[in-house]
Amino acid sequence: MKRKDWLYVLTALFATWSVDRITKIWATGLQNNEFQGPMSFILHHNPGAFLGLFSDLPNMLRIVSLSTGGAFLLVLFGIIQFLMPTKSLFLRIGLSLLIGGIIGNVTDRIIWGYVVDFIIIGTNVYHTPAFNLADFVQWIGYFCIIGVIIKDGKSLWPAENMRKSLWINIRFQIKYCLILLLCGLGLTLVLGTYSYTYLSVTIHELRGDNPLLHAQFLYPFVATFALVSLTFSTILFMVGLILSHRAAGPLHAFERFLNDYIDGKDARLRLRAGDEFKHLEQMADRLANELNPKSLPSKSG
Repeated sequence: MKRKDWLYVLTALFATWSVDRITKIWATGLQNNEFQGPMSFILHHNPGAFLGLFSDLPNMLRIVSLSTGGAFLLVLFGIIQFLMPTKSLFLRIGLSLLIGGIIGNVTDRIIWGYVVDFIIIGTNVYHTPAFNLADFVQWIGYFCIIGVIIKDGKSLWPAENMRKSLWINIRFQIKYCLILLLCGLGLTLVLGTYSYTYLSVTIHELRGDNPLLHAQFLYPFVATFALVSLTFSTILFMVGLILSHRAAGPLHAFERFLNDYIDGKDARLRLRAGDEFKHLEQMADRLANELNPKSLPSKSG
């Protein structure tokens, strides 16, 4: 993806988040509590996720879980934008609108512990649940993504651009994936040790050696952190597999091109979208032109 496309994608993401924050800060000062229709602005505090989901969870677990989930989605957004082979700007901006809306609600939970909803549409009898601008923009993002998939689904992952297997050079790719995985595990080990120690010492300083508080806070933290670490490690391994495939694939194709050329076959190198070492295509064409057997001088006996 070109730098200009990245500018559009990041601008859409930041603009969605910024406008959502501005409207919610404005909404916190609303005093009206009566529905007037067909659109009313009434302040609601939503402790859950979309339309009140997960509102029955304990307060700390709900805020931490939903905020961490939002952070994961932001990381996945960057990975998908980087790895996506298609140049569909409409699809990429749709993803920006979707994630921007989600991060807007996650920001609410981090700052306030709840999501600010203030828009209600309908009549006194039939009306929507309270929602915010981030929820509305998320739906726009959904429709953009679905529209592109329906209209141009085959071009997103074209069959002619796919290799039969992600494992091109198993030894190299396993080594690449393991290095990336070990870096991720090392980072989670450091963060986990710091977070667990900080939480444990804080509980001890405030309440002393209290087994009930340990069972209420520390043990769920360990279980949740282990789950997050496992998910993050899996993502790192898959990213390593895809990136190593994009490096090993062109080298494998270039080797096959050389073998075919040596065997006298009509060889031509064409790489896939997203592959590294795209310059190998030009090198292969130049090699084929300059080393054409018909142009070589015959050997003297």
